[in-house]
Amino acid sequence: MINISVLGYGTVGSGVVEVLNTNQDSINKKAGNEINVKYVLDLRDFEGDPIQKKVVHDYSVIVNDPDVQIIVETMGGTNPAYQFVKEALEKGKSVCTSNKELVAKHGAELLQIAREKKVNFLFEASVGGGIPIIRPLNQSLTADEIEEITGILNGTTNYILTKMSTEGSDFETVLKDAQAKGYAERNPEADVEGYDACRKIAILTSLAYGMQVDYEDIYTEGITKITDKDIKYAKALNASIKIFGTSKKSGDKVYAMVAPMMINDKHPLYSVNDVFNGIFVKGNLLGDVMFYGKGAGKLPTASAVVADVVDAAKHLGTNIMTIWSSKKLELASIDEASQKFFVRLEGSKEQNEAKVKEVFGTVTEVKAGFQDEYAFITPEMKEKAFGEAVNKFENMISRIRVAF
Repeated sequence: MINISVLGYGTVGSGVVEVLNTNQDSINKKAGNEINVKYVLDLRDFEGDPIQKKVVHDYSVIVNDPDVQIIVETMGGTNPAYQFVKEALEKGKSVCTSNKELVAKHGAELLQIAREKKVNFLFEASVGGGIPIIRPLNQSLTADEIEEITGILNGTTNYILTKMSTEGSDFETVLKDAQAKGYAERNPEADVEGYDACRKIAILTSLAYGMQVDYEDIYTEGITKITDKDIKYAKALNASIKIFGTSKKSGDKVYAMVAPMMINDKHPLYSVNDVFNGIFVKGNLLGDVMFYGKGAGKLPTASAVVADVVDAAKHLGTNIMTIWSSKKLELASIDEASQKFFVRLEGSKEQNEAKVKEVFGTVTEVKAGFQDEYAFITPEMKEKAFGEAVNKFENMISRIRVAF
């Protein structure tokens, strides 16, 4: 028997227990042993729930019990999760977590402790929920040099943009709908401002290049400024607007950003809608690979956590090598990254056309039936050059990067 403990009995933690109970026989067979939940740590009690007999309120009971071999951390945040996980690893217990903030901030350090103690720190569920992406990057794609990772990494924002597109609603209306359905938190800032996707692309980039990428260094832009008019312009181009977390290698430089992008139906992520996530990986030999599925939710995320528990159970006493050093990867400035830009200006074509041509050269005009605006797509240009050019227009309404 292998005893595990679950830290936090919220959405994901309770999901882990549910998955273990529902698929108990097949999970035990795959693990080669019986997986038993010995403790659940939470500040609350759960009267009427069979789990109550396993609930403890003191972490020291768990970390000091030599019978507990694997700890599942689903608390979220870094405090006290970081202290708890670090202590568990130092005491020779493997840890499986869904906590992207913890992994993005302390992943390299915790992996190093796990190596030294011959245990494992596994975090498949920290990116993409139930979509397997960490393990493929760490094991299946190791023969390739990763040239690009681009992902729709947040189901909440993808749901909002999908609804805005299909129903023609504005951002605030769809956000309220997402909150009512439980897709968005009461305070949705981490999702809609892009912070959640930023932590996830930081983790993926760290794994792809084997060095620490600090999420604070990644240019991040959310979806709060996307309007229903922007969506209508995209439709006029047979395109859609998605928010991407992207990292690209160009020569010896790595660029990373989180931002809304306008894409057409030739892009591999075009059809990823609603709460689904999609992650596109380009290798120098393998070419393009896509990972698709439910990126959030109780059971998809819990399923990924339990897969890590099985992996940890199969490798007791053996560390699964993950190359992610604490040496910092200095990201290149996005000022040097190149792409096209969709721009909307107040005023008619006649009022704007001459100046636009003078500043940007030949552009592609976009029409969506609005008479009081002039919209266009620029030629491909560097971010810095675009910023300098667009600053010459005090009548800019919006601008969105274009990937076609």
